[in-house]
Amino acid sequence: MVSNIISRNNVTIFGRGKQPMLFAHGFGCDQNMWRFLTPDFENDYKIVLFDYVGSGKSDLNAYSVERYSELNGYVKDVLDICETLDLTNVIFVGHSVSSMIGILASIQAPHRFERLILIAPSPCYINDLPNYLGGFERADIEELLDIMEKNYIGWASFFAPVIMRNEERPELINELETSFCSTDPVIARRFGEVTFFSDNRGDLPKVTVPSLLLQCSEDAIAPIEVGHYLHHHLPESTLQIIKATGHCPHMSHPEESIHFIKEYLTAAHAT
Repeated sequence: MVSNIISRNNVTIFGRGKQPMLFAHGFGCDQNMWRFLTPDFENDYKIVLFDYVGSGKSDLNAYSVERYSELNGYVKDVLDICETLDLTNVIFVGHSVSSMIGILASIQAPHRFERLILIAPSPCYINDLPNYLGGFERADIEELLDIMEKNYIGWASFFAPVIMRNEERPELINELETSFCSTDPVIARRFGEVTFFSDNRGDLPKVTVPSLLLQCSEDAIAPIEVGHYLHHHLPESTLQIIKATGHCPHMSHPEESIHFIKEYLTAAHAT
C-alpha cells in the first residue's frame, strides 16, 4: 500500500530536517513548480513533494471521475500521503486551489498539521455581490470551461500569461503553458470545473490550524479583496500582501515568497 501511494502521487522526499514541509501544487501544475522555493528550506525541514492524480508524473490509471469530481478527492490524496508517511506537525504549503485543499485536509485531520502556508488562495472564484468579490462572474467561468473543451491548446496559450503575468519573464509563461498542455485535456477540464465552481467560504470558520496568507498585490485570479475576506473569516490567520504580481509568486518572485514564509515560521516557532 505504501509503495502504491508513493508511486500513485509520484512522491519525492528530501531534506535534512525532521519536521515535514508538504508542498501542494496548483491547477494545471506539478511538483516541479516548487523548485525555486525548496532549496531554502531543505536544510531545516523534510521536504515532501507530490503530484495530484491526473497531474505531472502521477499514475493516470489511478484517476477516477467519481473520486475527483469534487475537491475532496484531492484532499484524500493529501491525507493518503500524510497517513502513508506517518506525517505529523506538517507545514502545508499550498498554491491556489491547493490552499483550499489544505484547509479541508486540516479540518478532517487537524492532528496532522501545524501550520498552513496559503499562496494566492481563494475560497470562491465567483462573485457573490454585494458581499463577496471573487473576481469572476459565473458566465466567465462557463465560457472558460467551454473554451477548454473545444480548444484546449488555445485555452492554454491564452490563460497562461493571465495567470503568470510578469511578461518580462516569458520563460515562466511558456513553462506554465507547457504544463497545461502536458495534462490530459479531459482531466484538466474536470479539475478546472471542480476548482472554479468550488465555494469553501462556509468551511473557513472550521479551521483550527494557524495560517499565513500570501496575497499578491495584483492577481487576476484571486483579487486583493479575496485576501482580506479570507483573513477576516479564517481563525488564526496572518495576511501578508506582497509586492509580487500574478498568481504564481513562488515562481515569479521566489525571494519575496521565501522571505515572508521564513519570517512567519520563525515568529511561529519562537512563541
